[in-house]
Amino acid sequence: MPTLDQQRLQIAHRVTIIGMILDIVLGVLKLIVGKMANSHALIADGVHSLSDAVTDIFVLIVTRISNHGPDSKHPYGHARFETIGTTLLGSSLVAIAVILAYNYLNLLNTQRDATLPTWPALIVAALSIVGKEWIYQLTRKTGEKINSSLLIANAWHSRSDAFSSIVVLVGVAASMLGYAWVDVIAAILVALIIGKIGISLVWENLKELVDTGLDEPELHRIRETLLQIDGIINVHDLRTRRMANSVLLDMHLQVAPDISVSEGHNIGEWAARELLGQFESINDVIYHIDVEDDQDTRLSANNNLLPLRHQVLEALSHCWESDREVKSITLHYLENRVDIELFLNRQPSEAAAGQIESRLIAQKSKYPWLGDISVWTEH
Repeated sequence: MPTLDQQRLQIAHRVTIIGMILDIVLGVLKLIVGKMANSHALIADGVHSLSDAVTDIFVLIVTRISNHGPDSKHPYGHARFETIGTTLLGSSLVAIAVILAYNYLNLLNTQRDATLPTWPALIVAALSIVGKEWIYQLTRKTGEKINSSLLIANAWHSRSDAFSSIVVLVGVAASMLGYAWVDVIAAILVALIIGKIGISLVWENLKELVDTGLDEPELHRIRETLLQIDGIINVHDLRTRRMANSVLLDMHLQVAPDISVSEGHNIGEWAARELLGQFESINDVIYHIDVEDDQDTRLSANNNLLPLRHQVLEALSHCWESDREVKSITLHYLENRVDIELFLNRQPSEAAAGQIESRLIAQKSKYPWLGDISVWTEH
């Protein structure tokens, strides 16, 4: 039985192939009839339809590649191939638009007593409007069903062809009434429509390639969701980036400083599961557990790291007689200091415990990183 990803790929390919066949039929028909009926606008629209067919082929190839899962060289998967493919596709549309606009602007300047378009151009333009609107509806609904942004974008690409066919219809009708220049103007407008689509595709995907994050309203929703989870005090350094139709997220979660490491980890797991469950676009969550808001004290070249456990013990172990006296030592790294809780292994006199605490406190003048000192004894 095919997996969910394989089913999505099959659905995407089926609707794309249907659209591709329609684009080829309409493109060839427009070119032939446009030539026979003397309609420059219909010829330009035929090029647009064939570019849609190229788009469909691109979608078939890219969706297959981008559907591959993670591997050793692509630990986040292959979804960015979809982004790169769409960017290249948009660039090609811009190039087609520039060439068409340049050619028809020259034709507009040199046109003299042009032959007027004939009625077959009207029929083909009308057929194109109906066909492209139908494939737009089918592709868009399929894209929404399988959550494919590329398929939805391809659907709007089809609708743009319907819009350009409307322009052609108006241009041909006006030319048949004796205004031959209107047909050429319509052809230039079609080129502008193609160019606008290409620029939009390139811009949106370039934003993804430079790791543009989610908009602030969406980030606000994510923060509010996280703050509803028991144990999370604050959220900071919330960062997102897109990968095709998925979102990768990493964040710092502030929890109480007196809980265990395992409890903090469990809170992080709950947070990750909540986000993955409530936000369909999020498919990868990395969290960092903080005991304080450290975004203003971020490590830099001017900030020294606090000592590790073995360094703390080397500096302070002379404050008690032997390691057998000590049951455990808990270190709390808070506010750029190390607070120490010393648990004694046997029940010494209060005086002896007080002496150990006094010796530790005396080390504060020597070690500026040393914070609060607590010595605990059994009673």
